[in-house]
Amino acid sequence: MQKQTLVQTGDDFDPNADRLREECGVFGIFGHPDAAAITALGLHALQHRGQEAAGIVSFDGKRFHSERRLGLVGDNFSRREVIDRLPGNTAVGHVRYSTTGETILRNVQPLFAELNAGGFAIGHNGNLTNGLSVRRDLVRDGAMMQSTTDTEVILHLVAKSSRNRFVDRFIDGLRQLEGAYAFVGMTNKKLIGARDPLGIRPLVIGKLDGCPILASETCALDMIGATYVRDVENGEVVVFDEDGAQSHKPFPPVAARPCIFEYIYFARPDSIVGGRNVYDVRKNMGKELARESAPAADVVVPVPDSGVPAAIGFAQESGIPYELGIIRNHYVGRTFIQPTQAIRDQGVRMKHSANRAVVSGKRIVLVDDSIVRGTTSRKIVQMMRDAGAKEVHFRIASPPITYPDYYGIDTPERDMLLAATHDLESMRQFIGADSLAFVSVDGIYRAMGFDKRDPARPQFTDHCFTGEYPTPLTDQAAQDSSPRQLSLLSEAV
Repeated sequence: MQKQTLVQTGDDFDPNADRLREECGVFGIFGHPDAAAITALGLHALQHRGQEAAGIVSFDGKRFHSERRLGLVGDNFSRREVIDRLPGNTAVGHVRYSTTGETILRNVQPLFAELNAGGFAIGHNGNLTNGLSVRRDLVRDGAMMQSTTDTEVILHLVAKSSRNRFVDRFIDGLRQLEGAYAFVGMTNKKLIGARDPLGIRPLVIGKLDGCPILASETCALDMIGATYVRDVENGEVVVFDEDGAQSHKPFPPVAARPCIFEYIYFARPDSIVGGRNVYDVRKNMGKELARESAPAADVVVPVPDSGVPAAIGFAQESGIPYELGIIRNHYVGRTFIQPTQAIRDQGVRMKHSANRAVVSGKRIVLVDDSIVRGTTSRKIVQMMRDAGAKEVHFRIASPPITYPDYYGIDTPERDMLLAATHDLESMRQFIGADSLAFVSVDGIYRAMGFDKRDPARPQFTDHCFTGEYPTPLTDQAAQDSSPRQLSLLSEAV
């Protein structure tokens, strides 16, 4: 590939803009007198999965109550008066980062609708790869959409179903969806969870004081002192009501394809995903990276916070000392005060500062979890040089991201992915490092405890590295053939 120059827009100077964005987090509890307060705590634990908005819907035995807010959980659901407006013993909650739809209040989940069968609230983690196509057909049939999210289509599909039982109506809707989803929904009598047929997005079952819980990650169970029961299986629909728990498996059985990025980046390090401790897996990725490409160096420095576990593993395997050569300021969000180009250039420094005493005069290995556009990596390398680093070697604990995601991860278009437009040497030149290396796809599988060449090993959803998408990309194919056909705002609203 020929070297290309990336255009650095204003957003690239926001340290958050050159990162993969989390999808969303869901939580639900049935039959507990403190349902809303517990849901708020669960959402606190899932805050890393979405920081744009949060919402909770509860049911008090007579009516549903909804509080949906823009911003962080702690800024909106820490006050007693807010929780008091969410009475009842059943609640569902959601934290959001928008992969479809604008960041506006009407898009904040859980979404709620009064259906013929009664009230229904639902939150969604993932992305429907045919969501716009289904939405277009619904609108043409007369549906009136209240949001611009793909999640809303499930409400309309359930409403249109002619089946008698609610769970059958819900399954009818699921059969028409493609892509990745973990749904947590609530009626006046039930708590419902569903995971897509490939299990791309995670969903677990827990229990607190005998009451069932659904959550995106086990860290939410730990936050409230709940017990982990099991993962919701791929393609499974679970229902909790006063009669107990029921499991439905409406799809033909297929091998699970969980998203590899839950282990690389999205899940909290203290979560257990698919039976594996995320922190241990990330350390193993760092060890594999060291086995494949450890340079001669004096110190291993993580890019905080995402590169920390991998850097620990890299140091343990290579024998190179681990040091905090970059200090993160946890009290800086988006660099919103940017009146001049000179101040924009300080965006990374507002969030990360070099520890000069560790870096100066040293050959350092910078370890991070991924490179997306490369603009932030470039600035961090320069920061190390400005702090006196003798050499800067960059090591990435994931393979090169060469393909965009359509399952709930916010990735740029392919021509904005550094690894899709540059070969390894031109990437190295772009970020300004003395050397650059990524862990291999085989190394990722070894870190998970598998040999990728073993036909019996599980297959993860690793399309960002391989281009092997596990589901149809209906909306994308339609957009490629007719860019205006599925315009979200021109046709779907």
